Amino acid sequence: MTSGKDQARTDHNAETEDRVDPSAQEAAEKAVEEALRQAGAEHLVEDEAPAEDGADAKTGDSNAAQPNAEDEITRLSAENAELKDRMMRVVADAENTKRRAEKDASDAKKYAASSFVKEMLPAVDNLRRALDSVPEALKAENETVNNLAVGVEMTEKQILDAFEKAGIKKVDPLGEKFSYDRHQAISEATDTGKPAGTVIQVLQPGYMLHDRLLRPAMVVVAKGEPKAGGDGGGVDTTA
Repeated sequence: MTSGKDQARTDHNAETEDRVDPSAQEAAEKAVEEALRQAGAEHLVEDEAPAEDGADAKTGDSNAAQPNAEDEITRLSAENAELKDRMMRVVADAENTKRRAEKDASDAKKYAASSFVKEMLPAVDNLRRALDSVPEALKAENETVNNLAVGVEMTEKQILDAFEKAGIKKVDPLGEKFSYDRHQAISEATDTGKPAGTVIQVLQPGYMLHDRLLRPAMVVVAKGEPKAGGDGGGVDTTA
């Protein structure tokens, strides 16, 4: 049960609250809010100051690191240029190797018959010598000899035709200017009525396989008239 004194105290407090001035209470509340606001602002300033200092420190570190980054870019660019140059050289070497290999393979195929043809040439020479050894008069008098000569000549022609199809050409330079690349001078002759260096006789024809010399033609060359204090401007027959 509530005593009489407690009841009286409660009634007194209620009366006191009823007598509080509302404007004073509002002013007090505003003062509290302003104090809280100022306290919060100071707290924010204190928190932002280290952040600004940290930003300045990061900016300084970034500026300090920037020259190193530029140096690294320069170094990497130089390395890239060097690697590119080396790569281009490797590619060029590979292309050259490929071309050489292709040329070697082509030449091997192109000149594959060289050894075989060289072994055949003496037989072809003997056919021609056999024909040249038969006098025309004997062929005219003896039909058998003539038929034999005709058969040998046809055989020679067939072989030479086969040579031609395989890219093998006969070198018969009679009347041509002597060439050290294709001819071999066996001797020189004077008083021939031909200009010096002219092939006046072919002792043995030469042969070419495409653009490669298989055998030089053995020839006799005209020698010019001797000049005062010198020779006649002949060719070297000592080869």
